[in-house]
Amino acid sequence: MMLAKAMADIYEENRNITKYVHSTSRGHEAIQLATAYQLTKDDWVSPYYRDESLLLGIGFEPFRLMLQLLAKADDPFSGGRSYYSHPSSREEDLPKIIHQSSATGMQAIPTTGIAQGIKYIQEFNLETYDQNPVVVCSLGDNSVTEGEVAEAFQFAALHQLPIIFLIQDNEWGISVTKEEARTSDAYDYAAGFVGLNRMRVDGTDFIESFEAMKKAVDFVRSERKPILVCAKTVLIGHHTSGVRREFYRDEDDLAKHRAKDPGKMLRNRLIEDGISEDLLNKIEKNARTEAEHAFEKAISAEDPKPETVTEHIFAPTPITEESGEREPKGQEKIVMVDAAIHAIQEIMWKHPEALLYGQDVGERIGGVFREAVTLGKKFGNKRVFNTAIQEAYIIGSTVGMSAVGLKPIVEVQFADYIYPGINQLITEISKSNYLSNGKFPVSNIIRVPIGAYGGGGPYHSGSVESILANIKGIKIAYPSNAADFKGLLKAAYYDPNPVVMLEHKGLYWSKVPGTEDAKTIEPAEDYILPFGKANIIKEADKTETEKGRTMVIVTYGMGVYWAKEAAANFPGRVEIIDLRTLIPLDEKLVFESVKIHSKCLVLTEEQLNNSFAEAFAHRITKECFKYLDAPVEAMGSLNLPAVPINLILEKEMLPNGEKVSEKIKEMLSH
Repeated sequence: MMLAKAMADIYEENRNITKYVHSTSRGHEAIQLATAYQLTKDDWVSPYYRDESLLLGIGFEPFRLMLQLLAKADDPFSGGRSYYSHPSSREEDLPKIIHQSSATGMQAIPTTGIAQGIKYIQEFNLETYDQNPVVVCSLGDNSVTEGEVAEAFQFAALHQLPIIFLIQDNEWGISVTKEEARTSDAYDYAAGFVGLNRMRVDGTDFIESFEAMKKAVDFVRSERKPILVCAKTVLIGHHTSGVRREFYRDEDDLAKHRAKDPGKMLRNRLIEDGISEDLLNKIEKNARTEAEHAFEKAISAEDPKPETVTEHIFAPTPITEESGEREPKGQEKIVMVDAAIHAIQEIMWKHPEALLYGQDVGERIGGVFREAVTLGKKFGNKRVFNTAIQEAYIIGSTVGMSAVGLKPIVEVQFADYIYPGINQLITEISKSNYLSNGKFPVSNIIRVPIGAYGGGGPYHSGSVESILANIKGIKIAYPSNAADFKGLLKAAYYDPNPVVMLEHKGLYWSKVPGTEDAKTIEPAEDYILPFGKANIIKEADKTETEKGRTMVIVTYGMGVYWAKEAAANFPGRVEIIDLRTLIPLDEKLVFESVKIHSKCLVLTEEQLNNSFAEAFAHRITKECFKYLDAPVEAMGSLNLPAVPINLILEKEMLPNGEKVSEKIKEMLSH
């Protein structure tokens, strides 16, 4: 406790040096240390941004914490990329810590995913532990009002997961008081989640906190059930170095909190128990000396080199070349939805760490598009199972599942409903590898049925690829046929990075007129198609190209079939490139083709303005400008807020072969 106090004091005394925003644990030391002392190397903990005492307690020395405080190159957590007390650790002899973000409460879902993963591992005997692992998720009291925390509580209670939700309640949420923010504290709130055990503790009293946390950890370690611990604490320091206590707190409030300073309370108790003041003074003095030396050493440590800024966006993937048999002899063509089912089936037979979950994917119907049919019956309800309507949990839990060595394949029922999960996708998943300095890439597959056809209406027909493509740190596939789908899904499985598979509903069964070519010979089990490899699916006639009479259409998904239908009206004059993946993007092939043909149309199903297609058209223009005979153009849906349900209106909004044909005619006439 004296070490944590000395560190906080030094940071405050050196504000010109500790220039990056930070919080300290002053007032929370007792409950944090009491928690830390219960944990073993097989346990997992997710500290929040005020948990430096917890980090000290599990074994991180002041010097290493200060390296992050000052954003130094050897910061053990993020390599100088993230704030103080935002840890991530795989150190063998310490409890493990996934990447921790600043978004309050968002760690609840990924951390619950760890507990979900550990339960799965133990049920299938995939790994042995010295003792049953316990997962601790630390949260501030005001973060508990977040909806995503409720999703985590619900899943943990429903599935009886081995997790402790430690709520540190200091009655403040920056400048927001408990009276302004909530109707009850976390203990009373938790009563609504049947199956979530709970306890209260005075988090400023170290002895009471130690005994309570020992009881909680022992309970979870033996009973394998969840529990919430509501620890009442005080806030003695600032909210952060940037949002200071004097901005919003009066002296009466500060005095009330200082009266419950855990360090002073423990000191008084030790004196009552016969410990000499001289010894306690010596401990405090030594702590200050240790913290000063660590601070001086951290100041002189090297800063990160500028060239390291682009490291760890993605983890290296072993899948770099196309391999296996794409068109085995004697095989019949299959629809795209079957390619996905067969690929997942082959993966799950081979890899016990693979599992599939989401809304309605279980045995009863196997997905609303039958895109997971038969899988539940073949693999059982512990490997293929339904979830509640919890898109945030479905997506965010993959962080924890991946961290413990599993490969979750999850599904969002419609692209229109991915928005509740976007927070987890951006805040936790996409940044995990980068901000953990390469320690925690999130290896998952997120299946997303997408696109419009047949009057699906405004909430079941949307295209979301531009939103997703703006998220740095995830990969995006958008296959247009069965063979590509199977090959890309296999590549996604062996890729250590997060992958979103956009699956056009209209291509699943080739029911849309003109999409018969989405059916292909089923590739062999060993077929893998790497990301970032576009495909020329229709070549232009060389003679026409030599005359300067050709163009190239760059597209993906349903756009492939609109382009093919339209190109049939201009024999030999249109080359078509199917991108197959949007991130990574095969710019090299596209640029080479545009330089040859000198005219280019980027075709998308999305509403056009501010879209992925428009942005790519700009990059093509910039790279190929001196080779162009006409502006690079982009074509997509009308810029409407949603896809109307009426078939006449839907047709008017969307591109189609006829509209693309008119655009080709216009561009070739130049």
